[in-house]
Amino acid sequence: MDRRDRRRKRRVRNQIISYIVAVVLLAGLVTGGFFGVRHISNAMEEKKQQEESQSQEESLAQAEAMDQTASEADGTGEETSETESVESQEEILEELVEACVADMSLEDKVAGLFIITPEQLTGVGTAIQAGEGTQEALKKYPVGGLVYFAKNIQSADQLKEMLAKTVSYATYPLFLGVDEEGGSVARVADQLKLTNVGPMADIGAGGDPGAAYTAGQTIGSYLKEYGFNLDFAPVADVLTNPDNKVIGDRAFGSDAALVSQMVASAVQGLQDTGVSACIKHFPGHGDTSGDSHEGAVETDRTAEEMQGTEFLPFQAGIEAGTDMVMVGHISAPGLTGGDAAPASINENIITGVLRRQLGYDGIVITDAMNMSAISEYYTADEAAIKALKAGADMILMPEDFVTAYEGVIAAVKDGTIDENRINDSLKRVYRVKYAGTLQ
Repeated sequence: MDRRDRRRKRRVRNQIISYIVAVVLLAGLVTGGFFGVRHISNAMEEKKQQEESQSQEESLAQAEAMDQTASEADGTGEETSETESVESQEEILEELVEACVADMSLEDKVAGLFIITPEQLTGVGTAIQAGEGTQEALKKYPVGGLVYFAKNIQSADQLKEMLAKTVSYATYPLFLGVDEEGGSVARVADQLKLTNVGPMADIGAGGDPGAAYTAGQTIGSYLKEYGFNLDFAPVADVLTNPDNKVIGDRAFGSDAALVSQMVASAVQGLQDTGVSACIKHFPGHGDTSGDSHEGAVETDRTAEEMQGTEFLPFQAGIEAGTDMVMVGHISAPGLTGGDAAPASINENIITGVLRRQLGYDGIVITDAMNMSAISEYYTADEAAIKALKAGADMILMPEDFVTAYEGVIAAVKDGTIDENRINDSLKRVYRVKYAGTLQ
């Protein structure tokens, strides 16, 4: 590729990125600021500087064009039609993400790695609306997302208004999430008297992956309608222990191959509606009998056993393109060579197995950090720091959000956590959040 070709590609690329940023800004204005006017304006300023630099390159174009024309006349010039093609969407997305993250303060970066409840954000007892309190709280703590429960849902109109206003107050794009698995875990369907798709065990028993796709699509469609963009589902656990009441009929079944097909189809159905899927609970909660909400839970499964059973549905979900994987709080010393630290803060499991062995490079989020398996043994800041150092990208519901948030900031400032580690996680988050702007 010659200099002229490279110059053309840079020019087209910058024009496309400028266009994309302009579209995102317009979308933010129309929808109430989903992408954050200040944030996008800064990105546009950076693109303006790129264009000014580009104009300086143009000043050399005439001289180079004369040489190129002479070369082509001699038959030595290369065809330029293919080299004039623009860079891939992935490359354009990467440049947009890089520009956005580079514009953020450390405090905003760290806040962006937390998903918390609206009550944790505002301090109210039960959040059923979004007003000045939400607006001020999001200015102070621009978190990465909010998760809602049945108590937050009173009616369809109330839910839509609350989520829409919350989005409009955000400086940066938000994940608005909920546990909507179907069956016994269906916060939205049950509260709004919608048709419940039923437990995943029933769908798995039918043996038709198409039914799992339809269930995911159905759930995603109504979540999207009300304003959600993240579902902490589907469950990817293989129910190998029939006494496991915590997972029970939330799982598709006890056959790893069948569960794998169902998980992949459910992920596709959900994400085809524009709602991100989050498969859970890695490395696999199906063989346990305890409840990590109540205390420490351990599996005695070996690495070989987990590779042949528990990991298969997660691998299938990853190959199906799941935007997020939730890591549970179970201990798996047989998988880690004796390290009994909970998976959510265990580098051997998150980085060693999920990242390296299974090849997952999407968003890794912890299970709720206010669960007893974590909160009884670690302070909120200790748990958050350990999770990030282990390789997690997002922290879900710490026992004390402010303590965890301030603890992570302090850890970056004193060198316990490298800021590049924070940047890497935030980029994974923003790749998902901004990907829709290129579609």
